[in-house]
Amino acid sequence: MEKPLSSVPEAVSALVERFDRQQQAYRSGQYNETQLRREFLDPFFEALGWDVNNCRGYAEAYKDVIHEDAIKVGGVTKAPDYCFRIGGTRKFFVEAKKPSVNIRDDLDAAFQLRRYAWSARLSLSVLTDFEEFAVYDCRMKPVKTDKSSTGRILYFTYSDFLSRWDAIAAVFSATRSSKVRLMPLPHQTGTRKAPPRSMWPFSRKWKAGASFSPVISRFAIRRSPSGSSITPCK
Repeated sequence: MEKPLSSVPEAVSALVERFDRQQQAYRSGQYNETQLRREFLDPFFEALGWDVNNCRGYAEAYKDVIHEDAIKVGGVTKAPDYCFRIGGTRKFFVEAKKPSVNIRDDLDAAFQLRRYAWSARLSLSVLTDFEEFAVYDCRMKPVKTDKSSTGRILYFTYSDFLSRWDAIAAVFSATRSSKVRLMPLPHQTGTRKAPPRSMWPFSRKWKAGASFSPVISRFAIRRSPSGSSITPCK
């Protein structure tokens, strides 16, 4: 397990330590998705500044996070586990799986997430069981027979959270900005043509540990000068 960095919230370090200490129990089929969401994913995204439980008391239209949001997929209503929003506008989905699921190789889980995001016209979304964290570029129309790696632009495990926290927060944090806007999706055209590498949110250089600034420009995130933070519900 990586040594915690000074910028990593204590809550995240504690989550990583707890998972590492009890990973055998968490990987058992008895530990379910609801437990994972409440005990790991909710506090993980709270540490990124999201008001996961609407502690601020926002109206429904302006909640930061919608649990099991309703979207139409192929004429049927589906419910992504988490929908993260700014000012009522969807930014990305997070689909959760219990730790016994192999995120890296599970075709159905990857297709499910990409289909949700594609249908909602979101450019990227996350598939995670906390043990594994996979980010997908969702601008290419998903097909049931796609590999689990299709569209996946970033993959790491919980042991990487500490060393990569700044990079994670630079894209998925709500604490540094009150407004996050994404550019239009020029490649979400219904074709099977993948977006050019120059438009990927994460570059190969960044994966190797280079500066994160190219990621921000490619993902076209615009941040306001002032930040915001929340405190957990009591």
